Amino acid sequence: MKNIKYLIVLASIVLSNLFASPLLAQDKSFIKDYLERLDNSKKYLIIVAQTMPEGKYDFKATPESMSFAENLMHIGWAMDWHSQTLMGERLARDWKTDTELKVDNKSKKEMINTIERTFDKTIEFISNFDINKLEERLDYFGADRTKRQILLLLSDHITHHRGQMLVSIRLNGLKPPRYVLYQ
Repeated sequence: MKNIKYLIVLASIVLSNLFASPLLAQDKSFIKDYLERLDNSKKYLIIVAQTMPEGKYDFKATPESMSFAENLMHIGWAMDWHSQTLMGERLARDWKTDTELKVDNKSKKEMINTIERTFDKTIEFISNFDINKLEERLDYFGADRTKRQILLLLSDHITHHRGQMLVSIRLNGLKPPRYVLYQ
């Protein structure tokens, strides 16, 4: 009887490892692929930000649109909030008082440096993220989402606002930088 219990426990451990190992490998691959994409996104966004002359950073496609600079800094704010607050559970920055990720009279160079640092912090955070938490669920503006989905939403958000920046470049008669694949 004792041997049967031992065999059942051993078989359970072996079977659970057979199923768990491929899932963990998929999560590691997801993070690796995501980090490659995020790094490429960073490089492309910096090129986009460098393309617009500083004197045009306040350009708005329409009066109700964000300016070029506001779109750039909004990307930083969103990266910080999605990673550090939603995924890392740090308290959110206070929009009214925190000026690190706002335009707030920053020069073009200061904004680009801020975005680079924010990407680097986000990349570091995701590099060290516990992959066992990717399936944890949380409330995302009333929608039930996993932390894996939060990462995908963040990528979409960066692309959305960078796209608005590219339109601003075109509307100012400038040639936008060539599209960078896999970002």
